[in-house]
Amino acid sequence: MATNPEAAADLDHFFSVIAARLDRWRELGKAAQAWAAQGAGKAGAASKAECARQLEQLTPFESLQAFPGLRLLQALEERVSSGDAHAAARLVQRVSSALMSRSYRGESGDLEPEEDGGAGERALPTAPREAAARPYFEVLFVSPAPLSRRQAQVQQVRKLRRPQDEFIYEPVFVGSFEDAVLGVIVNTNLEAVVIYDGFPYESVFDVPLFKSWLSSRLPASITASAGADLGLLLARAVQAIRPELDVYLLADRKPDEIVSDPAAAGLRRVFYAVEEPLEIHLSILAGVADRCRTPYFDNLKKYAQKPVGTFHALPIARGKSIFRSNWIRDMGEFYGPTLFLAESSATTGGLDSLLEPTGNIKLAQDAAARAFGADHVYFVTNGTSTSNKMVHQALLEPGDIVIADRNCHKSHHYGMVLAGAQPYYVEAFPLVAYSMYGAVPVRAIKQALLDLKAAKRLGKVKLVTLTNCTFDGHVYDTRRVMEECLAIKPDLVFLWDEAWFGFARFSPFYRPRTAMGARAALKEAFADPEYLKRYQAQEKQLGADLDPKDKRVLDTRLIPDPRKAKLRVYQTNSTHKSMSALRQGSMVLVGDEEFAKQEQAFKEAVFTHASTSPNLQIIASLDVARRQMELEGYELVMAAVQNALEIRRAVNHHPLVSRYFRVLEPEEMIPAGFRPSGFASFTEGGGSWVDALKAFREDEFVLDPTRLTLVCGTAGFDGTQFKNFLAAEYEIQLNKTSRNSVLLQTNINNTRSDVANLLKVLVEISKGIEERLKSGGEPARAAFAARVKALMEDVPDLPNFSRFHDRFRDDPKGRTLEGDMRAAFYVAYDSERCEHVKLMSPEIDQRLKSGPPLVSAHFVIPYPPGFPIMVPGQVIAADTIEFMRKLDVKEIHGYDASLGLKLIRPAVLGKSGGKSRAAVPGHRAPVPVSRRRSRS
Repeated sequence: MATNPEAAADLDHFFSVIAARLDRWRELGKAAQAWAAQGAGKAGAASKAECARQLEQLTPFESLQAFPGLRLLQALEERVSSGDAHAAARLVQRVSSALMSRSYRGESGDLEPEEDGGAGERALPTAPREAAARPYFEVLFVSPAPLSRRQAQVQQVRKLRRPQDEFIYEPVFVGSFEDAVLGVIVNTNLEAVVIYDGFPYESVFDVPLFKSWLSSRLPASITASAGADLGLLLARAVQAIRPELDVYLLADRKPDEIVSDPAAAGLRRVFYAVEEPLEIHLSILAGVADRCRTPYFDNLKKYAQKPVGTFHALPIARGKSIFRSNWIRDMGEFYGPTLFLAESSATTGGLDSLLEPTGNIKLAQDAAARAFGADHVYFVTNGTSTSNKMVHQALLEPGDIVIADRNCHKSHHYGMVLAGAQPYYVEAFPLVAYSMYGAVPVRAIKQALLDLKAAKRLGKVKLVTLTNCTFDGHVYDTRRVMEECLAIKPDLVFLWDEAWFGFARFSPFYRPRTAMGARAALKEAFADPEYLKRYQAQEKQLGADLDPKDKRVLDTRLIPDPRKAKLRVYQTNSTHKSMSALRQGSMVLVGDEEFAKQEQAFKEAVFTHASTSPNLQIIASLDVARRQMELEGYELVMAAVQNALEIRRAVNHHPLVSRYFRVLEPEEMIPAGFRPSGFASFTEGGGSWVDALKAFREDEFVLDPTRLTLVCGTAGFDGTQFKNFLAAEYEIQLNKTSRNSVLLQTNINNTRSDVANLLKVLVEISKGIEERLKSGGEPARAAFAARVKALMEDVPDLPNFSRFHDRFRDDPKGRTLEGDMRAAFYVAYDSERCEHVKLMSPEIDQRLKSGPPLVSAHFVIPYPPGFPIMVPGQVIAADTIEFMRKLDVKEIHGYDASLGLKLIRPAVLGKSGGKSRAAVPGHRAPVPVSRRRSRS
């Protein structure tokens, strides 16, 4: 691991090249200002040398950007070398200001250097008004032409611009494979790459940082060998890093020979080398326009401008009932007229039907499928809770077994109840010290499948559903999970609940660990003959039919037979949680090679759960969110990670704040056994981006850096108390809490100003604690210490799932853990078959000791931690009662303290082993699982 003290800064700069770039120009500006102030002499000479050094380091990075451009960089080099400190400082300041304000995006060319040493200083040239309003982007041209021709090439491209062009772009020319890949990494303004044949592989710059980025970012499958087609290899590299970019290839070979190569699959278009340049220009604009087009939102804007007469059941449409009212006109003034003009309950006029889309909604969903790497996408306007239930209903039949994380969102549990499926709960690793759970180890999932196989019930298993990433930021190795599960049952379906992780598609750092990213990797792997050879080697050792009693099966990292394995992957994401969509905007992503057989069932699930009166604005916002992420998601996600890393460093390194608050690092959130890379911290120990990427490639679980668990128990606050305190006193909002922590989440909405404000607030709170402890003397300090001990040390153990009562198990004598939760759920509808017992009643303890068993009639979900600690039909164990009694939270769904626990009456349960007449075959609950307690 790196020992460079600046490595931590390098780590966050890897995640946000924008911030790194601005910081480099800022540092150069400081050096130039110091040089200008010092003038001639020894100090001035040292400052001049520092300016020259920083400019030399900055030039390779800036060669990958259209602005400030070659001419301006050369002018700056001339001013430094000639000793003109004041002119150099002015020029650096102007460039830095243009980068900070992004005003250069509206310009038609290079910023011109000032003339006459500043006497005729020119401002940024102003583009025509209509051009300045056009969206700006940059295009990377990879050409073997010599460096001396670069400026001429830039001018040739600029001459292709036309007043009627929808966008304005600036070209960036590079001359090698490595420089092109680096440009894709560091230039967030890029929207297209144009590749000319004949360029070399190696960069002209000897910059170790570049080499590190290349080695860490390029997939292992993309390597240059003798005779390799660098053009197609580069196209593959671009698609691997930023699949949203359009790639064009100009070759002197016959285009039909190129497109027949599988490596050309990611190319948008192939040109013959002597093709008319205007055609390339028009193709670039058309490609960006395709991503910029929002079929539904564009049409909704047009609809709002029409003089529509409404005779349907939506009085609020057109806003007349609002603006003509004497009493609710303020609502119209608040929202403005456009919202009401864009409302309708009709599906005509291009508005389309969400239930049976054939027009603009269908086009918008197809665009989202392209953007998110899915085969199909379905828009959902009532949240991912509904998305999850749709998938469960579409895929499951009564009696099917579902391998499920017991701590998954309640919509999955209710979805299984509605479908009549039987959950086989698997346990996540616990983080007792912070009253939260992590994620489910793949070993536990494999064990469940092997146990079911041994019991000859594997055929009933239909689905594996897991949360990725978890609320607290635990991210699975999705590829490994699917590979190992498919090795045991090749037709398994996977539902990945990525409610919090939709943004991850647009970062090469996260993408491989998304459901659709892993599916794409597996699809490519299954087609590789080498993968089949690996499977055949495994088959020789373990056999084709894996023996569940063979311990090697559990200990081996399994891969499936690529000839038999089916890739059936579903992903749900709460678009509104991490992208610019209105609340409740959600998507279902489908990557199911058997979907043709499932599609009608899926439509029925949509009909069941989707509203017949969907909110048009939510649909439009889903369309717009897709557009934004395809065009600038790479930049926005990088900035979100950068902000998170700044918060981590600021909190954990601040001399005062760190006494009372701490943001937990991977080593505290993920046990070491799941981190073979050894990556422990995003901000400590000199870790570099190479270490972080190694962890994301190798570790079973990684921590999403944008999920910040802030420990507040050491400041004397429980999570709920601190959340309310921040909201009431400082107008800072956050979401999840635990007994002694709160969860902060950075997203594409946050700025560095938000980071600064948060740190200011934490400093103020910390000062207040210091003052109270000082003024209160020993009694105050003792009370504070006792409070901290209660929150940080006297924490209750987290309960595991116990088992389903035999009444709700198909085979009470069997060893597998599934149970018929639906039958138990509906028992609770009959009050005569249920009873209430107060939580603190001695009867509870007596029945725990000698029976009859306590069997839950309801889901009981305390917030926090926000997962069901009881489900219908579950035998309530002593650890669950202990946990409930120690809870000090006010919000517990499914539990009324004035009544007590709602239980199924013993008489209804009958003799142990009896089967409910209402039972649906197939589900059985886990026997007590050994507690893998962890205070990490």
